[in-house]
Amino acid sequence: MNKSELIEAVAASADIPKAAAGRAVDAMIEAVTGALKNDDQVVLVGFGTFSVKDRAARTGRNPQTGQPIEIAAAKIPSFKAGKALKDAVN
Repeated sequence: MNKSELIEAVAASADIPKAAAGRAVDAMIEAVTGALKNDDQVVLVGFGTFSVKDRAARTGRNPQTGQPIEIAAAKIPSFKAGKALKDAVN
């Protein structure tokens, strides 16, 4: 499912126009992104938890030359599925 299909599903489920559903989906994505930028968690009970994890610096290898390269530390977004979502999928 891509973003436009998600918007159509939200519009049909909530019985609202596609334009309003599109704004709602965009606002939700923006809110989650903003919270993660501020190192906050977003917990949707039953669905899952969005959070930010720190990835340590490490040494990798250039696949073409085999030379070692330093990979910088980074913050990465993470999602952990909640129990209800796991149960729905299985």
